[in-house]
This record gives sequence, structure tokens and C-alpha cells, in this order.
Amino acid sequence: MKSLFKGIGLTAAGFAIGTTSMVASAQAEGEVNIYSYRQPELIKPLLDAFTAETGVKANVVFAKKGLGERMKAEGKNSPADVLLSVDIGRLQGAKDLGVTQPVVSDVINGNIPANLRDAEGHWFGLTTRARVIYASKDRVAQDSITYEELADPKWKGRICTRSGQHVYSIGLFASMIAHKGEAEAQKWLEAVRDNLARKPTGNDRAQVKSIFAGECDISLGNTYYMGKMQTNEKDPEQKDWAASVRILFPNTEGRGTHVNISGMVLAKNAPNKDNAVKLMEFLASDEAQAIYAAQNFEYPVEPGIAPSELVASWGSFKADEVSLNEIAAQRAKASELVDIVGFDNGPSS
Repeated sequence: MKSLFKGIGLTAAGFAIGTTSMVASAQAEGEVNIYSYRQPELIKPLLDAFTAETGVKANVVFAKKGLGERMKAEGKNSPADVLLSVDIGRLQGAKDLGVTQPVVSDVINGNIPANLRDAEGHWFGLTTRARVIYASKDRVAQDSITYEELADPKWKGRICTRSGQHVYSIGLFASMIAHKGEAEAQKWLEAVRDNLARKPTGNDRAQVKSIFAGECDISLGNTYYMGKMQTNEKDPEQKDWAASVRILFPNTEGRGTHVNISGMVLAKNAPNKDNAVKLMEFLASDEAQAIYAAQNFEYPVEPGIAPSELVASWGSFKADEVSLNEIAAQRAKASELVDIVGFDNGPSS
């Protein structure tokens, strides 16, 4: 069993136990074992609150990639009880790998809207993030926009974005297919490609840096990156990037802004299933929603819970209510369209 963890690049947080001891204690009473794609410091306050309330010890292993595949390789011997992940693509990916099991809980279903959880109970949203437009304060006067407008020739040479094959991009493109159909989505994607300032590269923050540098005027990005930049003491220049832009929430006067989720799944072979479900129900609670969303600069999934003061300062918006089950179903086609139009090759000559 120990060999399964070698070379995976896992990092145990200061509040977490190491991978070897996790395996040894996986079935001990009063514990729950968590595989997490979310950075340890982002979930520590949440798990501290869970332990304080329940007495259940939370053991965490963090990795940037490969946890679903690791769970599949571990099979029935996997110590994982719960997987915490981000984006519908990764959550649905875990289900597709066969490493999840359904959860039937009135507590969870009562707190998490149906469009933000799997129809069969395999994954559940915990927070949402909106896929928005970062717009230059100096060079973009308008205060509203639609995704469709990104295809307008007036934006030619003015748009920056990350790779079209990144899961965050695929989620948005899949939503366009869900709303417009495949043919219209392809035309839109071709037009957006031709409006790009350069080939897609870098992460969401890199696009805002490019706006700050005058390389483009607008970019696509997730909302929480604004919070990360505004509060970045390690790289304070990012505060200047953030100050150079404002957030526009697309389609908020119509169908709503595309949102994606961070979420959770119950591991198929969870050795501490009761504690795992107890953790998942806690994560769906009002208390946890407030902690989790504030810690990550995101929005609670439960209606009626306000976002943090900083997140609220970016403005209010209407969220697209299309089911993420539909978004998940269109992801493969969205990825195919990215390749068909050569989106990552940048603007055509």
C-alpha cells in the first residue's frame, strides 16, 4: 500500500498527517480521511470547525493532480473517504472514473440547489465561482457585457484568455453549447478566437497582468482571482493588477453569468463512511458555507447566505441556473470544438 503513494507529489499540511500514517490509521474510529485538490491553508479553518463540533479528526492529503487516478489504483484498499475538488469537470471526472458512490442525505439536498449537485448524488457543489470579464478601467467604458458580445469585431485584438482546453474554459464553452447549440457555439468560438490579442497562455491572473501592461483590454477569469490579487502580500504588485480592472458579470440581465463550483464526493471504498457523510453534511451547513466561501473568495451555494464583504464589493449578479449536469454532458463536445476551430492557436492571420 505504501508504494501507491510514492512519487505522486502529495503534500501533507501542518494540520494533516502524512500519507503513510494515513494508511495505517485509515480505519481508526473518530477519523475521516480527505483527498484534496484544494490547498491545505484554504480548508484548514473549515476542518478545524468540523473537528471542534464533532470531535472527528480530519486527515488530509493534498495534490494538484492525480488523486482520482490514485483512488482508482488503490481500489478497495484506498484510505480516502472524501474527495474535495474544484470545477464540474473534475468532479464529474471522479464519477466517470468509478471512484465515487452516491449519497442520499436530506441535509445535503436541502442546502445545495439541485442544479449544483449530481442528479444521482455522486457530487455536490460547496461554493460557486463566476466566469466573468475583467475589464480595463482606463480603456473600457461600458459597465455591462454578454458572452455573445465577445464575438463582436469591436473587440478584435483586445481579448486575453488562458487555454481553451483548461477546465475553466471548457465549462464556459459547454454552457454556450447548452444555451445556443453546437453550431452557434462553434461560430462564436471562432469569432472570439479571432478577437484574441495573442495565443491563449498563462492562468487567469496572467490575463489581468496583461491588461495592466496594456497588452489587451478585457479577459476571461474566475471571480476569486480578484480576491487573491487584492490581498496578495507575497507579490504585492498583483494588487496593482487588480486595481487596474473591474469585474463585469456577463448576461446578468438575461440568462445569467456562468458559474462553476468547488465540491465534494464520497469515495467509493470509504473506510469511514459514517464520518465521511457527517463531514459532507457539515460542509453543506450554514456555518461551513460562510467559512468556506469567505476563505476562498467564492460564493456560498446555499441561497440566503451572503458572500464576504470583499466578494460583495465586486457587485451583484444573476447566476445562470442551467444545471451543471448539462454542463458536464457538453464538456467533451466543447473540448472537441476548441480543437476544431484551433482556438489555442490564437487569432487567424
